Amino acid sequence: MDSLIAASARALAAGDALGALKRVALRDDPPALALRGIAMAQLGEHPRARELLRLAARGFGAHEELARARCVVAEAEVALAMRDLGGSPRPLAAASATLEAHADHANALQARLIALRRLLLLGRLDEAAAALARLDARGLPPALAAVAELAAAELALRSLRTGPARSALARAHEAANRARVPALLAEVAEARAALDRPAARRLSNGGEQALRLDEVAALLASDALVVDACRRGVGSGDAWRPLARRPVLFALALALAEAWPGDVDREALIARAFRTRRPDETHRARLRVEIGRLRALVAALAQIEATARGFVLRPRDARDVVVLAPPIDGDQASLVALLSDGAAWSTSALGLALGASQRTVQRALVELEAVGRVRAIGRARAQRWLSSPLTGFTTILLLPAALPIE
Repeated sequence: MDSLIAASARALAAGDALGALKRVALRDDPPALALRGIAMAQLGEHPRARELLRLAARGFGAHEELARARCVVAEAEVALAMRDLGGSPRPLAAASATLEAHADHANALQARLIALRRLLLLGRLDEAAAALARLDARGLPPALAAVAELAAAELALRSLRTGPARSALARAHEAANRARVPALLAEVAEARAALDRPAARRLSNGGEQALRLDEVAALLASDALVVDACRRGVGSGDAWRPLARRPVLFALALALAEAWPGDVDREALIARAFRTRRPDETHRARLRVEIGRLRALVAALAQIEATARGFVLRPRDARDVVVLAPPIDGDQASLVALLSDGAAWSTSALGLALGASQRTVQRALVELEAVGRVRAIGRARAQRWLSSPLTGFTTILLLPAALPIE
């Protein structure tokens, strides 16, 4: 390694992308192309960075598999920053194995961290937890240690374990301070701030109250019967009945909980659950069927009794009934939550993260664009979607595929 390449690498490690470019900007040998690509990525020029890294990987010979593996890892990190989540994870896994075989443990761990962060973005939290358990972050450079702790904190936050999340963020802050990388310090500070922002709203017959994540966790662990409009389910303490895949039953449960301790008129329930303004006997018959299904599902938690005008929710053991509402309203709340990270997302990546079709995502984005909540940049296949970061509250509970509360 010549002196300019070494100096450029040291500048990149310290987060000085411009200083690195000054040393290799006019060179087109593979090591210089790789460093230029990483520098461009740090400056936010992701398409150009990906192009340079691919050129560098092709420039290294077959006998330079270690250098090629490092390029693959760097390109995967650029793809993650671009929210290009549709590629196969196999090249990254192969690169990680190559790096491990050559005793480049730091870059091998970087590859595994990239794969872990991809799983978190896709909402595949069980797989992310398993991947995190396999990581050994001992003796790592401070920057990588900070990234590992940030991933651990995000996983804990997504499962509402605020205690472990705070501990991981404290370790991440310490490691980022040692690394002296401004971008890492800013990311840790933003994650810590999310713990103190409102994450949901508690609706009860006494009014509305904003809750932080730790308060949400305490409410869900209490004896109250909680109809959770964030994760779409009904629970009390350790008991949890998911209704995310049964929207009619959830709409009925939510309507009954919002009216508690009063009852709800049959016509209002039909309008809420079936979205019709002109109910007939078929709708009334269907309502009886769906109420029966909901009654069987929540039998251990509450009774649903018929009244003269409709139905009423009767929680067992004299529990209170609370509705946990998202911090923002609307059917596209999860979409807004994903976009609120400030990154530019493609519709295909949003579809993967939400488990929805690309066409469904496109329709929702058009509706959000019409009311000024998102904006598009680029055209055709290069089009990406952005939203202003939502600084007033955290959207942790709106992100898809949250882990069950333990």
